Amino acid sequence: MSLSTATQPESAAHSGGMSRNRTQEPCPVCGQCSAMEWLRGSDHFHGRDERYTLLRCSACSLVWLSQPPAPGEMHLHYTDAYLRLISAAGENSPGRWRHRVQTLRQYKQSGTILDLGCSSGGFLGFFRGDSWKLYGIEMSADCAKRAVSRTGAQVFVGDIGDALFPPESFDAISCFDVLEHLYEPLRILAKVRDWLKPGGIFYVQVPNIDSAEARVFQTYWHGLELPRHLFHYSPASLKFLAESVGLYPVLLRTQRNPAVGTSLRYMWDDVFAVAGIKRTAVAYRDEPGLAWRAARKIVRMTALRALLAMAPIAGSGEAIHAIFRKEIAG
Repeated sequence: MSLSTATQPESAAHSGGMSRNRTQEPCPVCGQCSAMEWLRGSDHFHGRDERYTLLRCSACSLVWLSQPPAPGEMHLHYTDAYLRLISAAGENSPGRWRHRVQTLRQYKQSGTILDLGCSSGGFLGFFRGDSWKLYGIEMSADCAKRAVSRTGAQVFVGDIGDALFPPESFDAISCFDVLEHLYEPLRILAKVRDWLKPGGIFYVQVPNIDSAEARVFQTYWHGLELPRHLFHYSPASLKFLAESVGLYPVLLRTQRNPAVGTSLRYMWDDVFAVAGIKRTAVAYRDEPGLAWRAARKIVRMTALRALLAMAPIAGSGEAIHAIFRKEIAG
């Protein structure tokens, strides 16, 4: 077993100086009524003013969005601009997928795999023609159609909670940048446990609320994605969630996944707003011109590189990569 991060829940008092108002709202995972207000922020991506409150459980360290939009209203926050961004990230990141395939193959070399939120099949495509049977779940019918064409996978179109796979169907289940969007993570992980064969693995990646960038940028951290991200995990809270349903860690680590430029841009938008200058929100900006791209590259090679070099002082990596195993009975 390889555990490369601390796994004890972290006190809410060690969160960066935000308000500490107590609340009686129970933790959605451990059920304790010991949460403290973590921070308040807005949807910087769309430049909207509505404020949202995040709470943190002092028992299991889970952070969640208090009083989130109702499921029937959430489509208002998943705009075409946001969906284009997500789709482009999946299509243009072959290096990221290769690394994850290599990681998974350290624990499983063949069998049946299910990708939760498979999008257009970027990850599953690396298993095509291999010794795997491919399955996916995807909310977007268009993305699901592309995934089927691209990989030959069987893709269920709809919500993860509505999928009806038989128990013990899969040797591996993957879930990248999805778990933080789900309303009922405990129920979904219980389904994952049931779908896995004994000895099967669950490979999950989520943003790290205890990362260096989250600590430094706080409400401006790009990983908050309010209100689309309903839950925010630390290594401790993710481990607690998985173990609550009978999945146990064999790999739990953080990795650098910086997006300092986006977080800085959110900050600058507010600075300009204070000066009476309303800038176009990130979601609606046109592709920058050549001069701006050149200037941005210079900043990345100088100031941002220096910031990243100092990041480990403030906290751990921006992404949590974890593999949990369903134990073999007896």
